[in-house]
Amino acid sequence: MQSERPKIEIKNKKASFEYEFLERYTAGIKLTGTEIKSIRAGKANLVDAYCYFTNGELYVKGMNVAEYEWGSYSNHEPYRDRKLLLRNKELTKLFRKSQEKGLTIIAYRLFVNEKGLAKLDIALAKGKKQYDKRQDLKKKDAKREIDKMMKV
Repeated sequence: MQSERPKIEIKNKKASFEYEFLERYTAGIKLTGTEIKSIRAGKANLVDAYCYFTNGELYVKGMNVAEYEWGSYSNHEPYRDRKLLLRNKELTKLFRKSQEKGLTIIAYRLFVNEKGLAKLDIALAKGKKQYDKRQDLKKKDAKREIDKMMKV
């Protein structure tokens, strides 16, 4: 019988407010030993994370994985660029789409799957205008009011 692992899920809540997600992908991440230990401890941050292409490979920049507290001289650099692992077909499609004006690739969720591997959910996104953000806030408030009425 396998022991139940705590569910690790780190979200970028600001991303869904600032961007409209057009397409979503789940990518693996190339990590070092101390990085995965730090992620399993929940010490990562995706607030300013975005993805870019270099030589046909996709990298995530701005993802903060805190140094592992028990790591020694082999500890990792917290803000280093990390390679994302996707299929070639997905990479070429993302590259073509990301070249269009106004589109970017952002990281919005980091999690550890049932096999213990770290995965990053990324999205091809388009920035929202100010009025779109206000509309979202109005919808959120209305939903909250309806839920409040239903409880009473």
